[in-house]
Amino acid sequence: MTLPNSFNVAWEGVMLNKLRSFLTTLGIIIGVAAVIIMLAVSAGAEAEIEDQISGLGANLIMVTPFRSFGGVRGAGRGFAGGGPGGITTFTYDEVLFLSENLTNISGVSLEQGTTQTVKGGSTTLNSVSIVGVTADFLEVRDYDIGQGRFFTHAENEAIQRVAIVGAGIAEDLFETADPIGQQVRIGSSRFTIIGVMAEQGVVGATDNDGRIYIPASVVFKKFGGSGFGGNRVRMILVKAKNGDVMDNVMEQITALLAGRRQIDPDEPNFGVRTQQDIVDARASTTAAFRSLLAWVAAVSLVVGGIGIMNIMLVSVTERTREIGLRQALGARPRDVQRQFLLEAVMLSLVGGLAGLLVGVAGSFVFGELGGMRTELVPLSLPLAFCASAAVGIFFGYYPATRAAQLDPIEALRRE
Repeated sequence: MTLPNSFNVAWEGVMLNKLRSFLTTLGIIIGVAAVIIMLAVSAGAEAEIEDQISGLGANLIMVTPFRSFGGVRGAGRGFAGGGPGGITTFTYDEVLFLSENLTNISGVSLEQGTTQTVKGGSTTLNSVSIVGVTADFLEVRDYDIGQGRFFTHAENEAIQRVAIVGAGIAEDLFETADPIGQQVRIGSSRFTIIGVMAEQGVVGATDNDGRIYIPASVVFKKFGGSGFGGNRVRMILVKAKNGDVMDNVMEQITALLAGRRQIDPDEPNFGVRTQQDIVDARASTTAAFRSLLAWVAAVSLVVGGIGIMNIMLVSVTERTREIGLRQALGARPRDVQRQFLLEAVMLSLVGGLAGLLVGVAGSFVFGELGGMRTELVPLSLPLAFCASAAVGIFFGYYPATRAAQLDPIEALRRE
C-alpha cells in the first residue's frame, strides 16, 4: 500500500467516530496549551525581573547593612544599629562620606521614603510617596527631567524645601497648568516645585510617575527619616563611571566604610553588591520555577498520550475483523502497522495544532486576567507541536504493532 493510500485509510479510521476522536485529542490540546502558557508565564516572570533590575540604573552598586539579631552587630564609629525589626542601618553622614572620598564614580545617592498627604491648589492627594534623595540621584538612577531642573548639592545642604514631582502628580495637581514655581503642601510644610520628572510609568510595583522627590536633608529634618528616627539610611546607591571600574569601586566602598567603622574589612557588617548579583540570585529562583512548570506541562502531554494509546487499543479490538479482511486481501503487517500508527499521529497532530491556538490565546488571556505578566516564547510553538507528534508516535506504536501481529484467520473468525 502506498503512503498516500495509508494516509487516506488512516484518516477514514479517525473519522469513523468523530466524537471519540475529538475527546481523545483533548488531552493533547491541554498538554500543548499548557507547555505554551507555562513557558509564557516563566518568560514573563523573567522579563519582569529584568525590568526591575534595569530600572535600578546602569553600573549601580548597592550597599546594604546586614541584619542584626540580639543587638548591634559589629558596631563601630559612625555606625547606626538597632533599626526596626533588628535591621541595622547606615547614617546620612556615611552617604556624604562616600560621596566625598570615592573615586571612579558618577555619584552617590539614597532613597529615603515617607508617605504624606499632598495639597496643591484645590486638589488634595493622600498617601503620596515622598522620596528623599541627593543631588546625584538623576545620574545614579539614569532618570531624566521632563521640565524644569533638579535640586543642587547646595540646596540639599541648605535644607531647601524644593520638590521635583512625577509626571502623574503634576497632572493630578495642576492638570494643564505649568507646575514650575507652584507651591504645594507636603504634610505640614510648603514646598516650591522646581521640576517635573519625565514620564516613566510603572516599573515593577513602583509607580514612578506618582512620586515626589525632595532633598534628603529635608526628609530627615521634617519627616523623621521615614520613621526610623534620626538620619538613618537603609541603602546607599553608588554609580561607577563604567563597568570596568566596578570592582575597584566596590573595594573602595568596603575599605572606606570598614575604616570609618573600625571593623575588619574581611568581615564587614554590610554588603556590597551589583545588579548582576541580583540577576544571579533571581536566575536560580526562576530556573526552579521554570523546571516545575515544564514538569507540569510534560505530565499533561503524557496523560494525553495515554489517552491516545487507550483509544487506539480499543479501536484495534473493535476493528479486528476489518484488520483480518485487509490482510486477507493482501495488506502486509507493516501496512496495518503504518495505518494505525498514522491514525495515532493524526490524532496527536490535530490536537497539537488546536493546542497551539489555545496556548497562544491562553497566554494573552492569562496575562490580561491573571494579574501576572506573560511573554509568548516563539520557540515554544514548534517545541510543543513536535512534542505532540512524538507523543503520538510513542503511544501509538504499541497499538499499531499489536494490530499488525493479529493472525488474519483468527481475526476473520472474530465476531
